[in-house]
Amino acid sequence: MPVFTRLRQLPGKKNTLPDETSLSEPTPTDAGDSPQAPPESAAEEDTAQEPAAPSVETAAPHDDAGTHSEDTSQGPPAPSDEPAAADSGDAPDPADEPAVADGKGSPQGPPAPGGESSTGGAGGNSDTGEGAAEPGATPPTTRAIRIRRALHWTTTTLAAALILAALLLPNTLPALQPNRFTRIPAEAIIGAVVMLALPRRPRLIAATLYGIGLAVLTVLNLLDIGFNEYLGRGFNAALDWDLLPDAQSYVADTMGGAVATGAAIGGVILILLLMALMAAATIHLSTLLTAHKARATQGALIAGTVWITCTALNLQAFGIPIASDHAAGALRTHAQRTVDSLEDEARFAEEAKADTFGNTPPDQLLPDLRGKDVVFTFIESYGRSAIEDPLMAPGVGRTLDASNEALAKAGFHARSGWLTSATFGGSSWLGHSTTMSGLWIDNQRRYRTVTAGEHLTLTKAFQKTGAWDTVGVMPGVQKGWPESKWYGLDRLYNAWQLGYKGPKFSWSTMPDQYALEAFQRQIHGKKHDKPLMSFVILTSSHQPWAPIPKMVDWEDLGDGSVFDAIQKAGEKPGDVLTDTTKSREEYGKSVEYSLTSLTQWMERYGTDDTVLVFLGDHQPMARVSGNHASRDVPISIVAKDPKVLDKIADWNWTDGLKPAKDAPVWRMSAFRDRFLTAYGSTPRASN
Repeated sequence: MPVFTRLRQLPGKKNTLPDETSLSEPTPTDAGDSPQAPPESAAEEDTAQEPAAPSVETAAPHDDAGTHSEDTSQGPPAPSDEPAAADSGDAPDPADEPAVADGKGSPQGPPAPGGESSTGGAGGNSDTGEGAAEPGATPPTTRAIRIRRALHWTTTTLAAALILAALLLPNTLPALQPNRFTRIPAEAIIGAVVMLALPRRPRLIAATLYGIGLAVLTVLNLLDIGFNEYLGRGFNAALDWDLLPDAQSYVADTMGGAVATGAAIGGVILILLLMALMAAATIHLSTLLTAHKARATQGALIAGTVWITCTALNLQAFGIPIASDHAAGALRTHAQRTVDSLEDEARFAEEAKADTFGNTPPDQLLPDLRGKDVVFTFIESYGRSAIEDPLMAPGVGRTLDASNEALAKAGFHARSGWLTSATFGGSSWLGHSTTMSGLWIDNQRRYRTVTAGEHLTLTKAFQKTGAWDTVGVMPGVQKGWPESKWYGLDRLYNAWQLGYKGPKFSWSTMPDQYALEAFQRQIHGKKHDKPLMSFVILTSSHQPWAPIPKMVDWEDLGDGSVFDAIQKAGEKPGDVLTDTTKSREEYGKSVEYSLTSLTQWMERYGTDDTVLVFLGDHQPMARVSGNHASRDVPISIVAKDPKVLDKIADWNWTDGLKPAKDAPVWRMSAFRDRFLTAYGSTPRASN
């Protein structure tokens, strides 16, 4: 292939291209004069493919690119308007020429054979040097460069902040303080070292996985915060996914179906977006590290040395250790929870098979309660905090004192103590099943295991005797409830079978006063061939404690429509949930309402043979009960027959409806066996 050289235009001549016979291969001198010589291999290839052209005998025409070639054997150079530097054979850098920089250069001549551009000088090389603009292109201005640089460093800063926040994010709300984000995370140092050591493709894969892992860790920490706030414990990845549909149902009942659906969809989108952002951030930073590998390696070494020193000397800043392995610790904790939960499932299945009263004959179960109508009632979220917290205790205390006095006038007496619930802040069914089964049921997997088996519940013990009709009143149940068989209930009345036509009160389907009146009208007040054992779950003190029903005249309850005006005039759930003080105040009021409803029902409809056992299922959520609140709930037994209370005299419970602060505290799972024993049951274990 002939090699075209740039030709200088003779004065007064037109800029024409000589034919191929007037050109020759550039000599070493010519190649040296050109701005950039062609690669040696390319020159050899051209020579091999085409014969050399004859030497140029006359001065070559000139182009406006500012470069030229000349035959050093032909004498002085042709006249030129170019600067002296050009005449001396030192070709100027095209990037420094105004004409080229502005994109206004003179015609560059025809392209070299083979389609190669001749704009780059001898040999047709199109690389005009670093910083040169393409023909017709405008180079970035100083302002554009500054904007681009600012965007780069802003992106880098945000990426680093996002990663550090994920690595240092605590898993409890009280720990969410600025000083938690001033630590040096070991995981960041290790991540930098790994990225620096990997080739490009494995590095990109590792950075993506690292970013997705940080997103998962962030979600787990946020779930921990939520679970600690509401349930007083961290999230268990092996057990708690089953609770998410219940959480959505709660939001739907409280805030509306549209809000619940929007929250669910929004949550999924946010998680996916978080994964994408984390992956992009780690890829960006890993690319930056490898672009400055020497300095990044030195920085990682220094950071690692500082971390080890701070760990060894236990150095602190702002009241916490400077060195952090929080992310690794959080993952270890979640992994251990999962392993423990899987191992616990097998152990609990064996534990549930053993039952102290599993083989007790029917006639030896509860002989000292024969002929009594026994009512087991759970008051939602009725915990120790309601009785002892300075904000809530005054109102609840007055209600208990007034109710105790009214019951005493009606001939009833009570004894009260404490039980430590298996759950906290929610999952009421765990408290119900623990109390009735005598087993510690503190998670959903245990609940499913025990309810699928034949372990004897306290309620089923009444059914087993054949001396009682057993019924369940569940105003909170709005669908099928197969657990009724495990509880030993002959009949079940759910939310749709109590005749209520009034409004819902947030999650609660109906006011407790109405549910108890419906229980009296449809079940308890009717004549029976046998005494009743009733299992009643009240709901009015369920969060969000807004709006709260008010007591109305029992004669005016009707179908519940009387509550329409009360519901409309009540507090809005959103206003209460977002205000901690308001939540605590309204919670106390809701407990007062439930206690008043139940004790007035007992005062109004209780007989000489009625025995009422009522208790809380769990404490309210941590934001209401306090971050270090116990799991204790009050329990009371109320009866007219003094023999009923005499049977539990050795329990040392407090007289009245309000247990003393130092009254005995049992695990909730201990109640079944103590109750069965107190009322004459003979233990006979099953294996």
